Amino acid sequence: MGQIGPTIHLVWTDPSGRRSSPVIHRRPRRRFLLSSPPTRKATMAGRRRRRRGGHLRQERSPLAPPPGDPSPMEPTTRREVAIPDRPSKKTCHASSSTSSSMSGPDVWAGLLDSLLLQIIALLSSFHDLLALIGTCHSWRAALSSLPPAFSFNFPPLHLQPDDPHPHRNYVKHSLLSNIKWQLVDPAKQTSSLRSSAPQNLRVRMRYLGCSYGYLIFYNFEQCLLVDVYSGATVKPPKLKSTGNHDIYYGFLVAPINSSNLHLLFFSKSSMFQWQVGSNSWSEHPLDVERILQIVFFKGEMFAMDLFGRLHRIRLAPQFSMQEIAVMWGEDMDAGLSCQQWLVACGDMLLLVDFSVSFEPFSDLPGTFKVFCLDFSVEPAKWVKMDNLGDNALFVSTDRRSPTFSCMSPERWGGKRNSIYVTNPSVDCNEPWIAVELGQVVPSTTYSPEPILARGPGVRYHQPQSLWVLPSLVYGVGR
Repeated sequence: MGQIGPTIHLVWTDPSGRRSSPVIHRRPRRRFLLSSPPTRKATMAGRRRRRRGGHLRQERSPLAPPPGDPSPMEPTTRREVAIPDRPSKKTCHASSSTSSSMSGPDVWAGLLDSLLLQIIALLSSFHDLLALIGTCHSWRAALSSLPPAFSFNFPPLHLQPDDPHPHRNYVKHSLLSNIKWQLVDPAKQTSSLRSSAPQNLRVRMRYLGCSYGYLIFYNFEQCLLVDVYSGATVKPPKLKSTGNHDIYYGFLVAPINSSNLHLLFFSKSSMFQWQVGSNSWSEHPLDVERILQIVFFKGEMFAMDLFGRLHRIRLAPQFSMQEIAVMWGEDMDAGLSCQQWLVACGDMLLLVDFSVSFEPFSDLPGTFKVFCLDFSVEPAKWVKMDNLGDNALFVSTDRRSPTFSCMSPERWGGKRNSIYVTNPSVDCNEPWIAVELGQVVPSTTYSPEPILARGPGVRYHQPQSLWVLPSLVYGVGR
């Protein structure tokens, strides 16, 4: 908003001789004191000025300055650990010629309290979210006040590396400045965003995973987090240890601007932990096989190891990892299980299983099955689900990448009761496939090599095709 000019005092006298309360207006450069209504002479002078080309300008409500937020699918300025400022007032100013009593702060504050969170819940794409936070500072700040359990009902973005050739992914360390990718919104596939790691980072690192919108890289002692949307980087302290050369998995416990942020690294024998604000790492020995995936469910952290065993991880008041006794149903033994993913879906913890059936004269058809963990029995039991209802699940072939669920996918053009799986092969026409639960998947529609691969699933040292929600979804303005 521009600088406010001198004050104009308008004092009117009614026929009884009494003066009314002064009305204060803001107008630049001039000051007048009118002690009586305009005379006929003054009125004629005003008409002559208008005939000479002059005009009188009507006062309007001041316009709020542009919020300065990025337009849809345009990256913000690349920076290192930048957190947006939080507005001091939750008011949204709008351009209007009505009186202040009709568009005052109280009206907008009431909107925020009663309707804005409901509006956010109706967003159907990441583009809609960008449009909302670009409206004004208070609407952007409203997202930072969302409860921890709040979830968006739009699909994650698809991240496709520009150079995902399989033979290059076996290189242990890649030049970080050469890693580039494209983000596509399944709800609006006609527009996309190309992003990359900062070009000045000419260091060789390998990919460890993705959490809360950040790609995690590591090179012996050096660690780096790169925002998939803006390219902003976060550099944790060096990890100095003699036994960290076999680190294969990295995971963020909370959003990057959270006061409870922890970064976890896993090796074959240890878990390394760094807490925000600390200048050092702590090491915790592990007595489990490789941890392939970690998900949050109802405020707790669950991990799945190489053999499909489930563990509960707790960091406070001290680190602990406890195996959860789980009964496997008979339905889980049918076929050759090739890949398994944990997915948090509302109040359900799901296990997505992809199995291949070796039938004569068949072309390795695959089938997705989904199981829900029943915690009401002792021990807990995986129960097969025949239908996902009004839900869609999103999984990536690299299990270190995050998984997602989405309610009412038909609102953005998706398919209910379906599983969206990324396809890392550049030889396939589609970057992902959508498979209805129970539908047979012929191998001609997917790349069998990464899905059928047994073993730890951590062979890739560059980011593969994956699903991701940008970091700003997890708290704008915090």
